[in-house]
Amino acid sequence: MAAPWEDVLHEEPLVREAALLAVDAALLAGVLMRTEEEPNASEVVNYAPFTLLPSAVPNALFEQAYAVQQDFNLLVDAISQNREFLERTLASTIKVDDFTARLFRIYTQVLEEGLAQSVFLGINRSDYMFDCGVDETPALKQIEINTIAASFGGLTSRTAAVHRQVLKVLGKAEEASRLLPNNPSQGLALGIAKAWELYGSQSAVVMFLVEKVQRNIFDQRCVENELWNRNIRVIRKRFRDVFEKGSLDDARRLYIDGQEVAVVYYREGYVPQNYDPQNWEARLLLERSRAAKCPDIATQLAGTKKVQQELARPGTLERLLPGCAASVARIRATFAGLYSLDLGEEGDKVAAKAIADPDCFVLKPQREGGGNNLYGEELRRVLEKIKDSPERTSYILMDKIKPQPSKNYLLRPHSPLKVSECISELGIFGVYVRRGKEMVMNESAGHLLRTKAIEHADGGVAAGVAVLDTPYLV
Repeated sequence: MAAPWEDVLHEEPLVREAALLAVDAALLAGVLMRTEEEPNASEVVNYAPFTLLPSAVPNALFEQAYAVQQDFNLLVDAISQNREFLERTLASTIKVDDFTARLFRIYTQVLEEGLAQSVFLGINRSDYMFDCGVDETPALKQIEINTIAASFGGLTSRTAAVHRQVLKVLGKAEEASRLLPNNPSQGLALGIAKAWELYGSQSAVVMFLVEKVQRNIFDQRCVENELWNRNIRVIRKRFRDVFEKGSLDDARRLYIDGQEVAVVYYREGYVPQNYDPQNWEARLLLERSRAAKCPDIATQLAGTKKVQQELARPGTLERLLPGCAASVARIRATFAGLYSLDLGEEGDKVAAKAIADPDCFVLKPQREGGGNNLYGEELRRVLEKIKDSPERTSYILMDKIKPQPSKNYLLRPHSPLKVSECISELGIFGVYVRRGKEMVMNESAGHLLRTKAIEHADGGVAAGVAVLDTPYLV
């Protein structure tokens, strides 16, 4: 999958000049992050890491990823409404994974109390790699689907402009013109705006629930500004603010600082470190409210790795999406091999196979946010330690995807300029809004390409491993 700029990769003076221009272009375009030294201050900022050149992506696989996104939106929404499926699928996991268990307790408590929420907003990102199998024909294989705090929709909306500029400077204006327009921040904001509108109160606000450390604030501001442009008020609060100042009225309308909240958009709450006892109280308060949560807790549970593994079982998709044979076929075509590690004969065989041949698999815990998966000798070591313990049911096993590497320069602040062997991961953003049982919006909302050096097995942009990229279709 070589892109048509192999000729310039080793022309050092040209590359150096292009890299200097690329950094300035990124700063001009707003491809920005706060610094590690001052993660909550915007007085000093730097560019978010990105590739010097766009990476080649097979056109057919790119189109396949877009074509299946609305199917995945329907699937996630169907799972979130299926209590029996979630209870059965997560039964073994919640016995050994405290974080999933606590989410599940809130889920059942809110259901038993009766849902106050009638408008449901989903923003997810389905991530893929291009697996080169035995015949070396690339195939689209899903890594995971992120149903909470799917990030970089804002910054990736601005990255293609930087790559266009770089290609023009390198004398490749025609190739530059072929880079696709891409604006996920607008698509995500459209979904939030529709949920706000259906909530039905012009004076209500959208609340971004944000982390204590906010290095990636500009990514969020891109979406936020789209809402302000529609005259929708946005407030930014942390769990602590909700605990101290949040309340529900008799109709379970949510108020913070006296302002009614129509939509809660989570940009945190996806890992155990986001919670202390007060934050768990705040999460319960939010879930009990009438506000549209993105995601509500059922949709967060729908994005767990255990659910992903269960979906690969024969017949599961058909039960969740009855009468949708074409959708089921499109979804199933993207699945890599996924295996249960539940206690019993099936799980024993899977664990033994992975211990014997660890380089063929990835061991995944029930965690979001990148940097959690286990590979190779580390996978073998962990599985040998927990192979006879119920703890192994908190993981799933997946076939390791083997993409074809390509060469690129990864531009990071304060890092030397050197060519790297790289692999890429394509994410497609999906947005849906449901009112009661009626699906009001179901869209794909843009794409995100991230690229990393092959020596890094796991981790995304926020984790400091991958960098932002732009697909060049071949």
